Amino acid sequence: MDPRQRPYRSVLYIPGSRERALEKARTLPVDAIIFDLEDAVAADEKENARETLKAALGAGGYGPRVRIVRINGLDTPWGRADAEAVREMDADVVLLPKVNGAADVDALAAITGDLPIWAMMETPRGMLNAAQIAAHPLMAGFVMGTNDLAKELQTRFRPDRLPLVTSLGLCLLAAKAEGLIIVDGVYNAFKDDEGLAAECAQGRDMGFDGKTLIHPAQVPVANAAYAPSEAEIDLARRQIAAFEEVEAQGQGVAVVDGKIVENLHVVTAREILAKADAITALQAG
Repeated sequence: MDPRQRPYRSVLYIPGSRERALEKARTLPVDAIIFDLEDAVAADEKENARETLKAALGAGGYGPRVRIVRINGLDTPWGRADAEAVREMDADVVLLPKVNGAADVDALAAITGDLPIWAMMETPRGMLNAAQIAAHPLMAGFVMGTNDLAKELQTRFRPDRLPLVTSLGLCLLAAKAEGLIIVDGVYNAFKDDEGLAAECAQGRDMGFDGKTLIHPAQVPVANAAYAPSEAEIDLARRQIAAFEEVEAQGQGVAVVDGKIVENLHVVTAREILAKADAITALQAG
């Protein structure tokens, strides 16, 4: 599957130290899992978590779910050992927290080799350096760390996330410019499905590929929000058909539902159908 077509609707954090959670994750309908060695693991459990996670990934059973391991920062007592361990794990991606610039990515790559890297984008300096971080040759994805970012910016939490819009936009621009995956930050009220759905809709409208989640109960909401709707799929098919018809007649513009359809709309329509097909294939797998 083309990495850009692979769905990342739901990206669930799982503590790397909890064997029951690691087992349950094998059955959840998530597109990707962040196996966390950082915030979700207490200091005195860091080393045990590393071994527990290595064993779980080695045992397999995660199917088509993308396996992402978030390590501790390289400036912590555990970061280097985490990075060395991930290099030997059966993981798809290593996720580095609090990335401030390309030098942080270089430092990790010196340990993990050619393993694809994702960056937690959660500091003011990271926002200002988003373009250089995204351009790193091993960078494959951004994860918005909106809780840490809000703390650093000293913002207030608002349903419209207006205080974070500039930061979200900078990271989206950088990620899209380099063809990276970019997933939105977590929604803290894990029992508030309505609020989660609204924030997912906002993120989808902005251009995020999916949502990071803190609880399995949030998965269905994110999966629905970030999948093409039946109406979108129907419109995409009709746009393609209408454009192909006028193109066969030597013309370059069609009209569907009273709106102009040009080649750029057809490109988007084909992407929508490809994503829908990829989701179907993932669910079948």
